[in-house]
Amino acid sequence: MDASVKPREGAAKVTTPGSREIRTERVFDAPRDRVWRAFTEPKLVAQWWGRGHALDVESLEVRRGGRWRFVERAADGAWAFEGRFREVKPMERIVQSFEFDGMPGHVAINTSVFEELGEGRTRVVTTVLFHTSEERDGMLSSGMANGLDESYAALDRVLEREATG
Repeated sequence: MDASVKPREGAAKVTTPGSREIRTERVFDAPRDRVWRAFTEPKLVAQWWGRGHALDVESLEVRRGGRWRFVERAADGAWAFEGRFREVKPMERIVQSFEFDGMPGHVAINTSVFEELGEGRTRVVTTVLFHTSEERDGMLSSGMANGLDESYAALDRVLEREATG
């Protein structure tokens, strides 16, 4: 069953294609190479990944077996996330594990695909596979769609600055 939420203007499309999956899709007004850099260069990731909050990129080794670890800091606290890269196909695909320090042992697998649409636009589709449907449902009820939209709005600003800067 595919449960969909009608996206707001500029919002990511969020669907549940399987009982343990969340699929997000968002189009960015930037060419694929610029979007790829925003996902893989620590200086750029730090400007958008944490919903625009301060983000410490403690590690970002974008290669098979490489580690990543981010700590988001906001007025109401700090949250750490980490994982390992399972597959990196430059400009096309990233597969990585994802774990929230607040819930150790609950590891999801994120697969992000970067599709050049032409005319300076790129679609990013991310599928997140959870160990159980309860973990997936917990993520959905956590407000992840709003957090994702906040991060992607911050990414839009980064991509715009990179185009003019």
